[in-house]
Amino acid sequence: MKKISPITIALLCFAALLIAISVPAAAKSKPSQKKWQAQYIFSRKDSDIEKELQRMTLDEKIGQMIIAQTESRNNSGGDPNYLQLQRLVQQGKVGGIMFMKGDAFNAAMMANHFQSLASRPLLMSADMERGLAMRLSGATEFPPNMALAATGNPELAYAMAKAIAGEARTVGIHQSYSPNVDLNINPANPVINTRSFGDNVPLAITMSNAMIEGFQANNVIATAKHFPGHGDVTVDSHLALPVLNADRQRLFAYELRPFKAAIDQGIISIMTGHLAVPRLTGSMEPASVSKTIVTGLLRNELGFQGLIITDAMNMKALYNGNNVPEMSVKAVQAGNDLLLFSPAPELAHAAIIRAVQEGAIPMNQIDASVKRILQVKKWLQLEEKKLVDLNRVQSQISTNSHLRLAAEISSRSLTVVRQDPRHLPLKNGRVLNIILQDKSNPEPGREYAEKLNRSFPSTTVRIDPKTDPQTYASTLAAAGTADAVIISSYVQVFSGSGTLRLTGQQQQFIHSLAQSIPENKPLIFISFGTPYLINAFPEIKTAVCTYSSNRESEDYALLLLRGEIKPEGSLPVSLHGVTP
Repeated sequence: MKKISPITIALLCFAALLIAISVPAAAKSKPSQKKWQAQYIFSRKDSDIEKELQRMTLDEKIGQMIIAQTESRNNSGGDPNYLQLQRLVQQGKVGGIMFMKGDAFNAAMMANHFQSLASRPLLMSADMERGLAMRLSGATEFPPNMALAATGNPELAYAMAKAIAGEARTVGIHQSYSPNVDLNINPANPVINTRSFGDNVPLAITMSNAMIEGFQANNVIATAKHFPGHGDVTVDSHLALPVLNADRQRLFAYELRPFKAAIDQGIISIMTGHLAVPRLTGSMEPASVSKTIVTGLLRNELGFQGLIITDAMNMKALYNGNNVPEMSVKAVQAGNDLLLFSPAPELAHAAIIRAVQEGAIPMNQIDASVKRILQVKKWLQLEEKKLVDLNRVQSQISTNSHLRLAAEISSRSLTVVRQDPRHLPLKNGRVLNIILQDKSNPEPGREYAEKLNRSFPSTTVRIDPKTDPQTYASTLAAAGTADAVIISSYVQVFSGSGTLRLTGQQQQFIHSLAQSIPENKPLIFISFGTPYLINAFPEIKTAVCTYSSNRESEDYALLLLRGEIKPEGSLPVSLHGVTP
């Protein structure tokens, strides 16, 4: 064997050192994909999926694209909707089910039942913006996005999504229709409001990206919604067609930025919204059925590789009562992979098949959509994990750690919007608590009023749209003799017309009350809902927002009144709106 000289060895070592230095530097320029990211899931070639796609009939392929819905209650006693869904699952005419209201244990039983009937695993889903409890009783209820944003803490956002994912998988749910990445630029928005992270772009991106990772790193699909942005509208798309009056330049500068960030983060699914964007499309066609928006903008320009799903197709912005075939075909032609909550899933299934057979929808487009669906189901390992252990349901949802997390978010989101230092904390004395409501309901604030009375001698009066003149007069008189007055507002959003959801009498009463109270007497406005309501009464010098009316929010508001906690939240919106 030929002997290697010391000089040669030294040169080889030097060359190895250069390689060792250069390789990490190159690797840093392009971060490796994580297994929970769309870039990883949808770029992998899988011969099993290709073979499965070739074996499937057209009927089966279209079935994979339809997400039906069911109430999460035991409906085995002959309910026609339940029996129809059971038949559709057995026939392969639906590929997934969205769970509506009910309880967690029944949802888990139903998930197992429907999975056992399906020839291919079903994609189970729910709207879980505020946790699984938003749909299923027994689970953990979390504060809304705006409260989360008020904490300014992405670690809490990640932890919340991780907790929701754990509870969802326990009952057999694989996809959350959240986070909501709409920027609530318009204070008069009647449908998004506190569901949004606010109107601050960097903050919204930070919080939503943390939630995306929290969901997907824990095996639940995150869904960013409502593309291309539902924050600057004044109409609720459940009731009518909203219009986003933004041109292309504005969209890219503002509304689309959280969506682009979500795509870069690796989000698996994006939901298209039922709203018109006429300055982009040149028509009043809803974005959810617009090829210009779904395929042209989202798929091609923004480069989204993942699943595109419509918002619920029973909403009145799209559905007129008899247009299921037309709107279903248009939704697929636009480029959606999944159609959510069709009013008539079997009719939608037949219409899409007919459109493919007639050449109105290319077969290769259907194959591309179904391939993405199969890729996601494989990532979720549904073949191996499609059934859940019912014995674990009660112990794995609404755990103490999840309840503590929800309480921490409520505590750290508590925001003093403005303050007269003479008003907080309250001193001992008689308190008049005025519960302000936009509807007649004796329940909101009832428990809170009882707890307030244990802290301060207090009298509670409800002011709602049906309040009579005598009650207004007696309440105004009582305010004059009380040592402090609290207005506890349970108004969650503005009205469908974008106006303040209070009667003229209610508004005039609050203005008159504020004028009648001496400046040194505490008059405190607490919004257990939308922060924008505070802006309607600028004469009130001390205003607090909890963003939510849940029990934890009420409890922390009481602690603030007693001076036992310091508020940590920061308002994540401009009360006057934003002009991008």
